[in-house]
Amino acid sequence: MLLWQHGGVNDDVPDLDGVLDAVGPRLKALRQERGATLAQLSESTGISVSTLSRLESGQRKPTLELMLLLARAHQLPLDELVDAPATGDPRVHLRPLERNGTTIIPLTRRPGGIQAFKHVIPPGDPNVVPNLQVHEGYEWLYVLSGRLRLLLGEHDVILTPGEVAEFDTHVPHWFGNPGPQPVEILSLFGPQGERAHVRTVPRGTAAERDRR
Repeated sequence: MLLWQHGGVNDDVPDLDGVLDAVGPRLKALRQERGATLAQLSESTGISVSTLSRLESGQRKPTLELMLLLARAHQLPLDELVDAPATGDPRVHLRPLERNGTTIIPLTRRPGGIQAFKHVIPPGDPNVVPNLQVHEGYEWLYVLSGRLRLLLGEHDVILTPGEVAEFDTHVPHWFGNPGPQPVEILSLFGPQGERAHVRTVPRGTAAERDRR
């Protein structure tokens, strides 16, 4: 039986700056232990050599997308790249991370494959211009509560509780909270995923709905 342990955001969570500062040396040591060059790691992850070099030297802070790609390439759980866990414990320790006001809780430790996360997204700023991203992989989103706005290519979608979206992350995309209440979602990210159909509306229509 797998037990789940969920502490508060500030419970037993290491200093974020200290954790991020330690990522670069850990990535470099791991690559060298496996006898891989930056060029070889770049080929397997799709991350440029210059970005990998800056990550290892600490000149660039790691993002969730980059760490997921590196975890998959090294066949390691994501948390082992940022803070090695104690061994022999079958529980999945949920250590929340903060990213631009959003709380991200890793739900899996399985090496490679699909990674699962819970996101708690605070109310958004209606004046912020969405910055669409493109990267390797597939993503699957399920809304637990609140309303999630998803921009995917030419589509502008509002997802409500119980609705699902799955898409190739090579397509420019962005998601955020258009409402006055926090939104909670589950996300799966990995090289594979089940297809799901979502409602699509013209971009202007979603914006008009958000202003009501």
